[in-house]
Amino acid sequence: MIYLDHAATSWPKPPEVIRAMADFLEQAGGNPGRSGHRLSVAAGRMVYEAREAVAGLLHAPDPLRVIFTLNATHAINLALRGLLEPGDRVVTTGMEHNAVMRPLRALEQRGVTVVVVPCAPDGSLNAADVGRALAPGTRLVVVNHASNVVGTLAPVAEVAALAHADGALLLVDAAQTAGVLPMDIEALGIDLLAFTGHKGLQGPPGTGGLVLGKRVDASLLRPLLHGGTGSRSEFEAQPEFLPDKFESGTPNGVGIAGLGVGIQWVMARGVEAIRQHEIALTRRLIEGLGNIPGVQVYGPTDAAQRTAVVSFTVEGRRVSEIGLRLDEEHDVLCRVGLHCAPAAHKTLGTFPQGTVRLAPGASNTLAEIDAAVDAVAKVVRS
Repeated sequence: MIYLDHAATSWPKPPEVIRAMADFLEQAGGNPGRSGHRLSVAAGRMVYEAREAVAGLLHAPDPLRVIFTLNATHAINLALRGLLEPGDRVVTTGMEHNAVMRPLRALEQRGVTVVVVPCAPDGSLNAADVGRALAPGTRLVVVNHASNVVGTLAPVAEVAALAHADGALLLVDAAQTAGVLPMDIEALGIDLLAFTGHKGLQGPPGTGGLVLGKRVDASLLRPLLHGGTGSRSEFEAQPEFLPDKFESGTPNGVGIAGLGVGIQWVMARGVEAIRQHEIALTRRLIEGLGNIPGVQVYGPTDAAQRTAVVSFTVEGRRVSEIGLRLDEEHDVLCRVGLHCAPAAHKTLGTFPQGTVRLAPGASNTLAEIDAAVDAVAKVVRS
């Protein structure tokens, strides 16, 4: 079996991640921060170590400004719903995932103005177009760091500079880039970064977070949830200090244990090394698919301008048929359809059918890419 769906979730997980989760349940399964006994203390220590791992990987200013959530969608909703008020203005792009567009459309119905900056047909964003869309009252700019449909990278640093010059904050959806692209949120000018644990970070589902940069005044960010935090329990008001303000309820300790070790796995191999490996895989995939008659590949032709996400269509064929035959006849696992990103497909010109998406990851080899391309060619010819 050739697994090429890492943009949905990485697989297989490193054995260390699975062991860490089992060890947590067996040896440190207490409720973090809720008791003073040794199991609770051990669990709390593990959660903090994972927080430090995230901060170290992303060069965040303070581990306490790493807010754990269920996934990137949860983190994005925390940022959008926590910051935006009726009358505010938000600028985003034509390549966003529904994790951004659906909460924005819901907020639009409550009086938030949403401005969508068009992108080029290959998914690329011109930062100057964002600058032209900025206007008084713009509170936030939201950018997908890399498209989950074609992997196109956004000019984050340029957008950040423009947003800050206009008095706005920048929220980056890093679901596709955390763990596979070297990242320094301070150097890039990112104010809020949403990440998920189950993709490039090699962690389990149900983990993710929101990282707050130095420019974010956490006192102005409203929590999505209110409830028990294990701190200031004598008060019925939500704590105001970080990270407790945004982490009500028992945390996913077992998942966070796996996430922390997944990040260690990434850092031990080196994000730059992972990036170069994925560029090589992507280049081979683009070249191979491009040589098959009837196949159209979308996104930048330069593999260095995208993550390892390659979408294609076949002239006169339904994407669902291609995906099913790759799975059943050739043991190649991919994803077909709109990938929860209709805005991106409208930009690419692939709406409403969508594309076949092949998304290699750190565990794939060049030989597997060659085999997958050969499988596509056989399906197309038959």
